[in-house]
Amino acid sequence: MDFAALGLTLRLASLTTVCLLLVATPLAAWIAGGSSIPRRIVQAAVALPLVLPPTVLGFYLLVGLGPSTALGRTVITLIGHPLAFTFPGLLVGSMIYSLPFAVQPLIVAFSSIDRPIVEVARVLGASPWTVFRRITLPLSRMSFITAAVLTFAHTVGEFGVVLMIGGDIPGVTRTLSISIFDDVQELRYTDANLTAAALVGLSFLALLIVYSRGNRRSELV
Repeated sequence: MDFAALGLTLRLASLTTVCLLLVATPLAAWIAGGSSIPRRIVQAAVALPLVLPPTVLGFYLLVGLGPSTALGRTVITLIGHPLAFTFPGLLVGSMIYSLPFAVQPLIVAFSSIDRPIVEVARVLGASPWTVFRRITLPLSRMSFITAAVLTFAHTVGEFGVVLMIGGDIPGVTRTLSISIFDDVQELRYTDANLTAAALVGLSFLALLIVYSRGNRRSELV
């Protein structure tokens, strides 16, 4: 197994999960707060990675972050180099590709909270942060765990997006999924099988955690 690729994959998945939860929480709260057309448009845009081929998303990210666009030139001016074929570029691509896996569970959780509870807390003088910390967060705990686990597992298994925007640079952008592709290309089926089995086990463990906690919650109810 390519342990350098394993370490890079785990670092990418961990950072993507943390960053996405920070972004997805306020975004999901805003989407769940009403049924206006702008909210529905944003929700549809967030869900696009679920239906788009990864290579399509990776292509637009590669072009958008390159020197041919205003955004890409701005990034180059700020950090001195393009984001493509770098670890930060992989992080940006992974966040966009895994965004629906973080946002959708939280939208469901926030939408299911009884509004009278929140309104009573506000009438009693609770600040928005207090309402979130004392009411929303405890009632949505399972959904936060689900969002984190699914985001992490989905990032670990990414291939098309990371290959398009990151290439195949050892120690920099080569993830486990790309390592499997390289092994197969070079007919190293034993190594590919070992890495693939590790990914299958990790994915199964992630889903087992999600479903086990979901069943436990149902039993409590």
